[in-house]
Amino acid sequence: MSDLFFGNNATWFTVPALIGTLFFVVRLGLMLVGGGDWDVDADVDADIDGDIDGDFDDSDHAFKVLSIQSITAFMMGFGWGGLGGFKGAGWSVVNSVAFGVVAGVGMVWILAKLMEGLYRLQASGNVPIEATLDLEGSVYIAIPPRAEGKGRVRLIVGDRERFYQAVTDDPEALESRERIRVLSVNDDNSLNVTRA
Repeated sequence: MSDLFFGNNATWFTVPALIGTLFFVVRLGLMLVGGGDWDVDADVDADIDGDIDGDFDDSDHAFKVLSIQSITAFMMGFGWGGLGGFKGAGWSVVNSVAFGVVAGVGMVWILAKLMEGLYRLQASGNVPIEATLDLEGSVYIAIPPRAEGKGRVRLIVGDRERFYQAVTDDPEALESRERIRVLSVNDDNSLNVTRA
């Protein structure tokens, strides 16, 4: 068994494979329990799992790829790919190194796509209050006239029903269930509304 992994130049593939796999498994375990955020951010913002948005036109993209996670994935792909080519297929060292490099780059690419997919699943759930501008809804709790007090309105924002405090400058109160339209957002995050 040791000859398979360490004999006849196989050490050059086995060591990166074992180191890469060890770090990958530890990182995966930490991510599952919620403690896996230990990428090293050097002066170049070097974390692949930070800001992946599919737009790789930045000149600093090369530095974003250089993280512990991507280096670990490359080492794992290079090591196991090269070892498979060298010992499994009986290729020469040069061909095995070339195959290992391709396998390592492939692992980094797969990792980047997986992380991109994971981060697209994230959502804050917050809706900016400015999204209510010009929407129509209904009064939920009556709104006193001329900004003399606050009421509540019901709006559909992003396919969800939401409730907001509201005031009106209208000379008459807005009664419950009346249709309203949002005019503006006040400094206290209440809405200024009028009859629709």
